[in-house]
Amino acid sequence: MKFNIKLFVPHLLAVIVFIALTMVFFSPLLEGKKLKQGDVNNYRGGSKEIADFRERTGSEPLWTSAMFSGMPAYQISVLYPGNLVKNLTKVFSLGLPHPSYIMLLYFIGFYLLLISLRVDPLLASVGAIAFGLSSYFIILIEAGHNPKGFAIAYMAPVVAGILLTYRGKLLLGAALTAFALALEISVNHLQITYYLAMCIALLVIVELYNAIKNKQIPYFVKASAMLGVAALLAVGPNITNLWITSDYGKLTTRGPSDLTNDKANKTTGLDKDYATAWSYGQGESFSLMIPNFNGGGSGAIGNNKSALDKVDPDFRQYISNVDSYFGNQPFTSGPVYVGALICFLFVLGLFIVKSNMRWWLLAATILSITLAWGKNFMPLTEFFLDHFPGYNKFRAVSMILVIAEFTIPLLAILAIKEIADNPSILKEKRKEFYISFGLTGGLCLVFYMMPGMFMDFFKDGEYNDLTGQLQKAKFPADQISLFLNGVASARESIFCADALRSFFFILIGAGLLFFYSFKNFNKNILVGALGFLILVDMWVVDKRYMNKENFVPKSVMDTPFEMTNADQQILADRDPNFRVYNTTVSTFNDASTSYYHKSIGGYHGAKLKRYQELIEMQISKNNMEVLNMLNTKYFIVADEQKQPIAQRNPVACGNAWFVPTYKMVANADSEIAALSKIKPKEFAIIDKKYESNLAGFTPTFDSTGFIKLTSYEPNDLTYQFNAKSEQLTVFSEIYYADGWNAYIDGKQSPYFSCNYVLRAMRIPAGEHKIEFKFEPKVYATGEKISFASSILLYLVLAGALFAEFRTKKTEVK
Repeated sequence: MKFNIKLFVPHLLAVIVFIALTMVFFSPLLEGKKLKQGDVNNYRGGSKEIADFRERTGSEPLWTSAMFSGMPAYQISVLYPGNLVKNLTKVFSLGLPHPSYIMLLYFIGFYLLLISLRVDPLLASVGAIAFGLSSYFIILIEAGHNPKGFAIAYMAPVVAGILLTYRGKLLLGAALTAFALALEISVNHLQITYYLAMCIALLVIVELYNAIKNKQIPYFVKASAMLGVAALLAVGPNITNLWITSDYGKLTTRGPSDLTNDKANKTTGLDKDYATAWSYGQGESFSLMIPNFNGGGSGAIGNNKSALDKVDPDFRQYISNVDSYFGNQPFTSGPVYVGALICFLFVLGLFIVKSNMRWWLLAATILSITLAWGKNFMPLTEFFLDHFPGYNKFRAVSMILVIAEFTIPLLAILAIKEIADNPSILKEKRKEFYISFGLTGGLCLVFYMMPGMFMDFFKDGEYNDLTGQLQKAKFPADQISLFLNGVASARESIFCADALRSFFFILIGAGLLFFYSFKNFNKNILVGALGFLILVDMWVVDKRYMNKENFVPKSVMDTPFEMTNADQQILADRDPNFRVYNTTVSTFNDASTSYYHKSIGGYHGAKLKRYQELIEMQISKNNMEVLNMLNTKYFIVADEQKQPIAQRNPVACGNAWFVPTYKMVANADSEIAALSKIKPKEFAIIDKKYESNLAGFTPTFDSTGFIKLTSYEPNDLTYQFNAKSEQLTVFSEIYYADGWNAYIDGKQSPYFSCNYVLRAMRIPAGEHKIEFKFEPKVYATGEKISFASSILLYLVLAGALFAEFRTKKTEVK
């Protein structure tokens, strides 16, 4: 079989277009600037100790003391060299600058899916652009949620492999599924992967229905078995991360609590109110079609200058500072917008696409939207939180709209394909065409003409809150209602502008399709015109949330946190291990302190559950004894000029100490409650479940003895101990039994938990060398399995490609 390069030219051109669009969108990167990503800065703060250790030793510490007084590094920054698949992400980025290549991967992944569905390259390119420019996908790049972006990019190739498998390409489809799924898992955003699995489950149900209907059950079983093997092959290279995450997750905020209070709000994962804090409003779902349906992203109304045109000039200055967003979420960076024209085509596709895929896509879309409502549709949300394994491990339920952002453009493109291949279908389905237009474009027009019928332009309770604030500020009573009317008027203006905008995009697109159905001109012209409309629509909205203002000089990003005088003062202390409490930042949602110090706080979505409970029930109440036992040697506070200064805490407990006695408590509830009256140098609080560790022990406090830290590494702590009698010793280190081992003179020895989060140990009389080493066996074992599985996956893919090549060659002959 001769190699025909002409077959690849359309695909090559598509990739060139994708690269060009990506670089134009991220053009400041070509000027030497960098995108300022907030979460990336926090990541650099939280991972600084890990990165420094890696650079100095060439190995992974797997633990860091830089955040939350100490935690595993598993979900912060760990390299998995045994995974030979993960690094292919760099290859697929084609050398584009960070993080622009995430957009390129959006384009290429969705393009591959459409090509696998036999959509021609031009239309597939349009579909890829529609998918890749979905507003949320751009917003998350701006925020620095890069792993989430990669996970979204690999969704489409996974689905492509599954569809190929069910449509006759057993080996090739299964191999592609295994490879794409391995990449999907490797980027370590399990929430997106979980949502993808939900979407795939619906697809499999539809495929089963088709198999029963067409009497193809044996093939369905065979294809499903092949996909099961593919899933196992995909897990193999990622086994280390998955294994570690499974063990670690049980002890984090995503796992169950040892506390028994507030049972109604508890799940086996996150608390219900925490999991549903970011719930999409039911009406807010119209932002899929009208971007500023609820005011767009959180930000001052004044950012939208035309919104103030109808506001009383006397109030403009004040109203300009009011938040433009009036949806159900606490705040948001921007809406989930998939495109006005795309929404119209999606609805039309439900009527004209003949494939049963439309029912899968509809079901997935409905599930995505209704679950995104979270606390605004609690019966469904509670059902999933309580009965679907793993669902309660994830927060920000609105994120599930990524499914709708995948399914809506997919069906929309299939609708264009149906019309382009069969222009007369709109004549046959004229009634359905008008219904589709009415449900989308007509609704946009109604919103524009009668906005007050559908909303009052205030968040729940906001009207009363603003009234109270104005009264407290002694705003003239007779002008308060005028002020609030001005806020509503400004927000209404923002809403109406986008409602009208969406109407015109739908009208023009529908007009093109209607004209095509009668005149039957070249379908490439139709596809090109629709593609241009979609590109303009999405591009303009996306630029609201990522533009030149989001890019900064390279030097700014190279030093994410400027060192302050307080930092310099603390760094002058040569003590190898102590902690810092920075009160000048949002302590437990900011990792800037961790860049230079070992922080009491930090920024992470999966901190240890017990530490989070300690924050909520003790640290937040300014319990100084708890801060002392955490060895908080310095506080960073603001001076009169609001500049950070360091204050030394002279009564911090240090790295380790002897306690004269202990108090045994019944359970975790009693233990954390007892911390309210703890004197950490006088006694330790120990849960009854560790009673056996103290069998035969009689406290004999040696006031002349000592224990001191002599060597510090994040994964290896060495102490010198000397005492005349056996001592109950408390270590100001976070208890984590799954990896930390204790040694006395080189012999592994038992230790246990005390004071809810710390470690305790009985140490015999005499002089001893005490060591704590972080040695999780799962990492070493997992890496060996990961390496072997990676090789196997590559061999399977090579074999499948070879088999496909031979099949094609035989078909040609």
